[in-house]
Amino acid sequence: MLNNIGPAGFIIIAVVVLVLFGRGKVSALMGEVGKGITSFRKGLKDGSEELENKSDDATKTARDVTPETEHEKDKA
Repeated sequence: MLNNIGPAGFIIIAVVVLVLFGRGKVSALMGEVGKGITSFRKGLKDGSEELENKSDDATKTARDVTPETEHEKDKA
């Protein structure tokens, strides 16, 4: 169904939406959509940074608990 809509079809749909809802409502809606997209991107960035920090912390806190006698065997 949407495969047959060309640029002219989108322009007609945009004009109908503007007539029905008015410019103020449409611009407010687009502003909210923009805020949502920004918030989504920020959430993705924060989540990936949190995962990176957790992996960095895991490698920093790892310590060698091998007994000294085992170390001496490995060196020989």
